[in-house]
Amino acid sequence: MSIQRYLTGITTSGTPHLGNYVGSIRPSVRASLRSDVESYYFLADYHALIKIDDPTRIQCSTLEIAASWLAAGLDPERVVFYRQSDVPEIPELTWFLTCVLGKGVLNRAHAYKAAVDKNTAAGNDVDADVSVGLFMYPVLMGADILMFNAHHVPVGRDQVQHIEMARDMANSFNHRYGEHFTPPAAAVEDNVATLPGLDGRKMSKSYDNTIPLFSNRAQLQKLINSIVTDSKAPGEPKSTEGSALFQIYQAFASEAEADQLRQAYATGIAWGEAKNLVFERIDQEIAPMRETYLALINNPAKIEAILKAGADKARAMATPFMAQLRHAVGLRSLATQANVETKTAKVALPIFKQYRESDGQFYFKLLSADGALLLQSAAFASPKVAGQTIGKLQTEGAKALAEAAEYVHLAEGIDAAAVTDALQALMDAKTK
Repeated sequence: MSIQRYLTGITTSGTPHLGNYVGSIRPSVRASLRSDVESYYFLADYHALIKIDDPTRIQCSTLEIAASWLAAGLDPERVVFYRQSDVPEIPELTWFLTCVLGKGVLNRAHAYKAAVDKNTAAGNDVDADVSVGLFMYPVLMGADILMFNAHHVPVGRDQVQHIEMARDMANSFNHRYGEHFTPPAAAVEDNVATLPGLDGRKMSKSYDNTIPLFSNRAQLQKLINSIVTDSKAPGEPKSTEGSALFQIYQAFASEAEADQLRQAYATGIAWGEAKNLVFERIDQEIAPMRETYLALINNPAKIEAILKAGADKARAMATPFMAQLRHAVGLRSLATQANVETKTAKVALPIFKQYRESDGQFYFKLLSADGALLLQSAAFASPKVAGQTIGKLQTEGAKALAEAAEYVHLAEGIDAAAVTDALQALMDAKTK
């Protein structure tokens, strides 16, 4: 049985709410129980620094999120559960990745583009109030993923671009230094529920419309009672379409229970009665976890010990892997200095470079050992197909060049013999 590695990060920027539980915590805990999955969960406190400048808030959020995941059933013995800042290899890998990723890729990142668009609309400098942290966010995320060579990263559709960028980083590094990284894939969670908040909009801290996951029973009931509904009186039929109250109930109820409430809506249930049903059903699921959560919150030393043990497990993989990567890029012991000149001469070879343009298509080019352009590809819709074409050119030389004539063309002023010689040099290097 093939084990697949999944990785999930949780930014420590606030108190977990019911939307976080339904959309991330509950499905992730269930997935961690699969025998064919190796799961990594981390508290993304470096990421939190991008938007939170209150140290106490980050510390409290770290405690609350860790306690929430553990109370919801995450077993630190089955998974690798760690705090991002406890793995120093991650920021080091971030620097390595910045050196193989084009700035143009980051210029197209959604969060950065949104900030630029906002500044442009306001007539401000395009980079006003844009931190380097915001700009570099996708690289740090790439390092989080590639450090453990995750096969899959569960994300919403708005995060798919970041996974594609991580793939670009992996492929770019692998092309320069050999196969070290597994290009990750986005596991898009279209079936995960998005809960509405108290006002009917998406439940979000930014809208201040959340229901904290572990509110006490009285607070939970008060918040449920404050969910916005229409003005229809008891006895009047009510629609479940667009009803925040019904959507929240549906995320916790069985199909049979949801059908019963749907029927009650049709026959005119009073809003007060409906809200009480929703409250009791949510509390039925949350109450057993609440006691564990409170015990953990009141014992932060226990959570700290769990996170430290998780970091030890993470670093048992990250430290030797980072040593491998350091050697790959040339950050090596000077004890090998005597052979540097000879080795340098041997590695002065032509090189393929694969990249993505603003049109969303993938391209590659072949450069001579001194950096001159020899060969340029046409556009490929798939990076995999572009990579496969490069692989054939590297292993079959002139034969593959003839077969790929419709996908590549010689650079201006370059004849076919120069390209054939360059490909032969790469083939010869592989056989030595």
